[in-house]
Amino acid sequence: MSNKDSVSSMLIKDLPISKEFKDLLNSLGYFTLYPPQQKAIEAGLLDGKSMLIATPTASGKTLIAMIASVRALEHGSKVVYTTPLRALANEKYDEFRLLENLALNGRSSKVRVMISTGDYDSSGEELGSADIIITTNEKMDSLFRHRASWISDVGLFVFDEVHMLADRERGATLEMMLARASMSNAQVLALSATVSNAEEIASWLNSVLINTAWRPTRLVEGVYSHGLIHYSNGTTTRIATSAYGAPVDLAIDALKDEGQALVFAESRKKAVSLALKAAEAIRSMIGESDKAKIKPYIDELRERDGNELAERLAEVMGKCVAFHHAGLSPIARRIVEDAFRDRALKILTATPTLAAGVNLPARRVIISSISRYDMEYGANMSITVNEYKQMCGRAGRPKYDTYGEAIIVAGSHDVDELIEHYISGEPEPLRSTLVDERMLRMHLLASIAMSDSVSIKDLNDLFAHTLLARQYSARYITPKFESALEYLVVEGLVEEELGIYRDDRKSVDRSRDKDEDEDEKNGNGSRVLRATRFGRRVAMLYIDPETAVLIRDALTRIKRVKDKDLTLALLHIITECPDFYPKLQLRSSDLDEVKMLIDEYGDKFIYEVDEHSISRSLLALYAWIEEYSDKHLLNLGVEPGDMYRMVDSADWLLYSMHELALLLGKKHLLSTIDRLRARVEHGVKEELLELVRLEGIGRVRARALYNAGFHDLKSIADASESRLASVRGIGYTLASRIREEASRLLGKDKE
Repeated sequence: MSNKDSVSSMLIKDLPISKEFKDLLNSLGYFTLYPPQQKAIEAGLLDGKSMLIATPTASGKTLIAMIASVRALEHGSKVVYTTPLRALANEKYDEFRLLENLALNGRSSKVRVMISTGDYDSSGEELGSADIIITTNEKMDSLFRHRASWISDVGLFVFDEVHMLADRERGATLEMMLARASMSNAQVLALSATVSNAEEIASWLNSVLINTAWRPTRLVEGVYSHGLIHYSNGTTTRIATSAYGAPVDLAIDALKDEGQALVFAESRKKAVSLALKAAEAIRSMIGESDKAKIKPYIDELRERDGNELAERLAEVMGKCVAFHHAGLSPIARRIVEDAFRDRALKILTATPTLAAGVNLPARRVIISSISRYDMEYGANMSITVNEYKQMCGRAGRPKYDTYGEAIIVAGSHDVDELIEHYISGEPEPLRSTLVDERMLRMHLLASIAMSDSVSIKDLNDLFAHTLLARQYSARYITPKFESALEYLVVEGLVEEELGIYRDDRKSVDRSRDKDEDEDEKNGNGSRVLRATRFGRRVAMLYIDPETAVLIRDALTRIKRVKDKDLTLALLHIITECPDFYPKLQLRSSDLDEVKMLIDEYGDKFIYEVDEHSISRSLLALYAWIEEYSDKHLLNLGVEPGDMYRMVDSADWLLYSMHELALLLGKKHLLSTIDRLRARVEHGVKEELLELVRLEGIGRVRARALYNAGFHDLKSIADASESRLASVRGIGYTLASRIREEASRLLGKDKE
């Protein structure tokens, strides 16, 4: 790190930006720019230059985006800020709402900030009234597909966590949006913490590169082995050891002077195990003031997330320790994050997914193992250098620490090799994931469906702006491109025409000449593609073409619904879709349950099934809508967070199934699909669907009401408050409200 990187002389008060904005920053304690921020200003940020900002976590990238946003707003443009995760979008929404009270130069009204992270089948026109739109990558991609009218008014696109370009599932979406944005007249800011091939990415985006290792807290890295931390600078430090193991010993050592430790574990099970050990180890260190500080978080957790896993979490939180992983519900994860930020938690154990999520800095980050479980390969894999660097980014709390530590637990690995590979090594370069034919197929269809028709030449021009085209030769890409296109044509999603070009508003017969005839012979520009009604609907539904084909073919096999229970059949179809997530494979312990299911309900499926064609995800969804207990789901290896994602995924696929059934003229299936979708949303049998319409009445309270004799809205509207209040989990306040709501819904139903 150079001296130029380490010292900044530029004051916020001297910036050529709105006085109101400068006053706001000063009131928040910002007076001097960080070096990366100064570099961005000097490189033309306020002149509208597009930039790739590749700097460590907490080095001020969000403020760079805010400064650029204020400039865009003062020039009468809109701002779009995209993130890979909903949790990150919510975090950025809270930060950018600080601008809502500003009366900026050249504006007659105050700034309006809006967030949108769901419902991919929406035109997004309601966002047109916003000045700053915070959204996820997938939501923004869907808005591009729907051709939201306000997109042409966007003067600044901010893409956060650009290293996600390398993500197998989501990188292609980010790549296509970056390609579209870089082809527009808007300023583009791409933000990332770790990019080894930053020059290549910046060149691809035609942007200025701000690449610096400066961070507000000094990073110290090392490897722990047999009681010693071996730092990368050659020094060593001895750590007190115990029977609790190296990760816990390192965490406890970090607690001096109100420090906090973040321990990354390779699996959920290991994260929970380490949290339990840490809670036991620091039991005697927890005072009454510590207990008082953590208590509100424990109370909220027990009140809002009453399941077995949440209770286990609440118990360890009582010792100022917590675990965090994807199996926890969103509510539980948010409570843990808030408690750690508030320093009510001393030690947090987590799976590596936290490193790519919200910002939770700690004085010491401990990587307990360089292995992690990879669901795609079904085995433990060594973490990448990129993943290690992401974890390091959490080391050091800018407000509380002058330095942060990142320590790898060596285990059986050689200390020097770990230092050389992870600490001294370069992160893996970002590579295009659009090279995957499934991803190419999805985005090829979307690109065709966004216009009434598109020529092969225009399509080639668009894809020429992708990272795929930059990193791979045409000889390699062309066969994949043609294969993906052939699939779309064969399956009826795209039609191919010759010599006719339709733009967005009208159809024009192109006059042919000798050059065009020659182009056609050579397979060039005169081929024109148009999405069919089916293909266009699939693109707007934001589902994989393969998912759509699977659903379409299944629906066409259903001849009639009368006296036929399609519950398992439809659940089986959606859990087999490429878009369904998470896909949980059967364990040997699940086989007996699968065999019993097939024996009893085998004739209910659309296709013939056996134990090899049923997933644990199907078992879990069926158990969910049949109101099986949380304990049963945990025995299936399905935790609340898994169930949340399965419900979210199934809900969208059932909505898509409804829309495709409507398109295919299968109106007799719509009510069946809709009832199943409602059951999946609430996790109830069909008899409770009327009761769960009431706000605050979930699956547990609905079942309690039903068992007490309240089978419909009318029985609730007609009941006395005292009788309703006597039902378990209801009480007088809720009884009064649901009586009124039941009456209102009944009146609405009669209209």
